[in-house]
Amino acid sequence: MRGKVSILLWFCLVLPFSVFSQITFEAKLSRDKLGLNENLQVEFVMNENGDNFIPPSFEGFRVVSGPSQSVSRQYINGVSSFSKSYSYFLQPNRKGFITIEQAAVTFEGEEYKTEPVTVQVTDAVERPNDPNNYQFQIQDNVHLVTHISNASPYINQGVLVEYKLYFQNPVNISDVTQINTPSYADFWSNNIDIGQIKVNPRGSYNGQPYNEVLWKKVLLYPQRSGIIELDPLVLGMTISVPTNRRDLFGSRIYNQVQENISTNPRRINVKELPLEGQPAGFSGAVGTFDFNVLANKTSLNASESLQIRVKVEGRGNLGLFPLPELIAPSNLEVFQPERQESINIQGSSSSGQVEDIYTIVSRVQGSYPIPSLTFSYFDPELEIYKMINSQEQIISVYGDPTDPASTISTVNQANPSINLVTGETKSFRFIKLNTSLESILEKGFWLSTLFWTLFLTPWLLMIIVLLTKKLLFDRKSDPLSKQQKTANRLAKKFLSAAKKQMNQPSAFYLALEKGLHTYLKAKFKIETIEFSKDKIRELLNHNGVDDEIMHEFIALLSNCEQARYGLGLTVNVREDFEIASRIMAQLDKQL
Repeated sequence: MRGKVSILLWFCLVLPFSVFSQITFEAKLSRDKLGLNENLQVEFVMNENGDNFIPPSFEGFRVVSGPSQSVSRQYINGVSSFSKSYSYFLQPNRKGFITIEQAAVTFEGEEYKTEPVTVQVTDAVERPNDPNNYQFQIQDNVHLVTHISNASPYINQGVLVEYKLYFQNPVNISDVTQINTPSYADFWSNNIDIGQIKVNPRGSYNGQPYNEVLWKKVLLYPQRSGIIELDPLVLGMTISVPTNRRDLFGSRIYNQVQENISTNPRRINVKELPLEGQPAGFSGAVGTFDFNVLANKTSLNASESLQIRVKVEGRGNLGLFPLPELIAPSNLEVFQPERQESINIQGSSSSGQVEDIYTIVSRVQGSYPIPSLTFSYFDPELEIYKMINSQEQIISVYGDPTDPASTISTVNQANPSINLVTGETKSFRFIKLNTSLESILEKGFWLSTLFWTLFLTPWLLMIIVLLTKKLLFDRKSDPLSKQQKTANRLAKKFLSAAKKQMNQPSAFYLALEKGLHTYLKAKFKIETIEFSKDKIRELLNHNGVDDEIMHEFIALLSNCEQARYGLGLTVNVREDFEIASRIMAQLDKQL
């Protein structure tokens, strides 16, 4: 009986401590589903004071802010609890299910990782609702709008789409970048160059004055009928929002927030082209056009050529349909046409001309008719089909096919060594088949100074190249030299990045810490995950680094960590940069 009581007392006393002493490290999301234009807060929480926090890559997101670190210690009824968290605000870059990978932290030499978490990103919401980061001033004063010239076009009828950004006081906008670009999968699209982005201070939105920015302009030609939804355009921007606070001079204080602004969903109802009255051979031309077939000459000699242009000009989907094919009598040799286009975009359609240029060579004298060609198109304004017929043309070929100028064509068929040359008076000539060679012995070249120079120069160059390559290879194969160069190059790179961020302490210390870690990683060939302070102290001590330099290096890393996470440390950016440069130089000498 006493044994059972002892075991029960042991479970009652020991088990709670073992439960409470269990280390946890987990990722917490503010939501598991959000719109493309909403923000997500993710916290990595640990119940012990871990070290060397390594965040995930956040692929599929843009980091708006973070990490921000918070530490909490509480005593309730004599029981203490500890919590340490790293918090980020993220903005999604795409729709779908996005997984946030594992974060890692080290505690007493052991590494702990969070479980991956997945969040669903849907279409942009019409009215973002995120109490953590969104402001009503932004919702009421910033709008990204899609303007469509025609929401109910026919197939192949041009639709002009303009994306405009509207904003008004009291907010200001800066640093605008495009986060998501529409794909236009069911359209033939043509992006229109709008030049430099400019702000029109006299714009209007819903009848009220706004600043207006034309951000993107595209001409679309729908390729199928039915309802087609346009993908949203999403812009990321820095927005200055006024607060209720004022500075010493009475001016209002502004807060800068990172925001994703998205267009509302827009649909285009594409109508099928009517089958009633559709001509045979209709090629899909939609618009208003003129059609002509023009020959540069109608009479010529049997040895000459002419050009015939099949041309369509007007407004519509120029370049997106084939032109009628020219048919000529068999005695006229017709070559493949050359396509020429001169198209400009005006309003909601293209204008200009498209033509196929045919080259025709006459062979036998006579009169040859060029049949009439028919071109049909659909006029979306009148909603009817129209047909244009070209005039039949007669090509007159003169000249006796038995005279020398004409019989060349007959000779060409029997002798494949004849080359065609265009011209007005002479159309053909023979290719020269024979050549005359001269002996170099007669000119004294054999075994001359020039001969030996040309013979030996390539060998000398080859020997020089091989020796140079061997010398460079020996240098590169030196592991110490290569490792030293790699360490110096990477350290200078990150120190240079830190120097550029001196006006922003958090970014400066992040770059400085990366530079110090990268330097050690190249020197000792260790992974980033091994960067604990004890490990660094052990490596430096093992390699004979002076205690003073080692302590300065560790202190500098601690300074970077505390400055990054805002633990109340008073920092001197310039002094720490000089210390880092000096320590790296001293380590290079000792290592």
